[in-house]
Amino acid sequence: MAEKHPKTKKPTWVIDKERARRAAAAETVWLFGLHAVRDALANPERQKLRLVVTQNALDRLGDLPADITPEITDARVFDRTVPLPPESVHQGAALEVKPLSWGKLADLALEGPGRPLLVALDRVTDPHNVGAILRSAEVFGARAVIAPTRHSAPETGALAKTASGALERQPYVRITNLADALIELQGMGYTVIGLDGTATEDLPDVLADLKGRAICLVLGAEGPGLRDRTLETCDRLARIPFAADFGSLNVSNAAAVALYAASRG
Repeated sequence: MAEKHPKTKKPTWVIDKERARRAAAAETVWLFGLHAVRDALANPERQKLRLVVTQNALDRLGDLPADITPEITDARVFDRTVPLPPESVHQGAALEVKPLSWGKLADLALEGPGRPLLVALDRVTDPHNVGAILRSAEVFGARAVIAPTRHSAPETGALAKTASGALERQPYVRITNLADALIELQGMGYTVIGLDGTATEDLPDVLADLKGRAICLVLGAEGPGLRDRTLETCDRLARIPFAADFGSLNVSNAAAVALYAASRG
C-alpha cells in the first residue's frame, strides 16, 4: 500500500510529483507581446518550451524556428490558457522559456564588446524600470547590467516587454552580494561611481577625470537610494546636475542620462 502524507492524506508519490511540477514551473518564464516573443524566438541562446498564440498573432510573428510548434488558441480564451499577470498586454502571443544564462560577471567585465562600461542596480525592484535600463544599456554599449539575486527585479514577461527585445541581447547578471561584486570589479580596474542626489560632485566632472577608464555606474531605488554599504564601496559619488533645486529623475531616466554621459568618454 502506498505511503500517504500525514497532513494531506495523499500518496507521497503524488506529493513529490506536485512539488516537482511546481519547482519546474518556478524555473520558467512566460514572455508576452509580439516584440518580446519575436526576439526570444530569434535568440539561439534562449531555451524555448511552449508557444501559445492566436492565429492573428502567428501571422504577425512571421517565420518560426523549426524546433517549436505553436499552440493556436482563440483570443477569447487566451487569458485562461496562459498564466500571465492580470492586464498583461500580450497581443495574443506568449512564450514559455528558461531564463537566460550569461555566465560569469568577470568574463563579461573583462572581455565584453565595446568599452568597459557596466551598470549596477541596488534594490531596483520595478520590472518596468529594469527593462528600460536594459534597453538604455544596450543602446549606449554597456557590457552588462548587474543586480542582486534578492531584492531586485527578476526576469519576467513585464521586464522583457519593457526592454523591447534588449533582454535577449543585453546581459542581465544576477549576483549574490552587490558590494562584493563591486569590490571584484575594482580589482579588475573598474572605477565604481555611485549616483546619489546628495553628492557634491557633478557626474560630467567625475567622468572627465576618468576619461578612458573602465566605469561601473551604480544606481539605487527611488526613495531609499543606495544602501550604506554600497555608498561606502563606491570610489566616487556623483549627482546628475539639474537646472532647478527640485529636479529629480526616475531611476531608468537617470540611468539613460548617466549611460549617455559615460559612453561619450
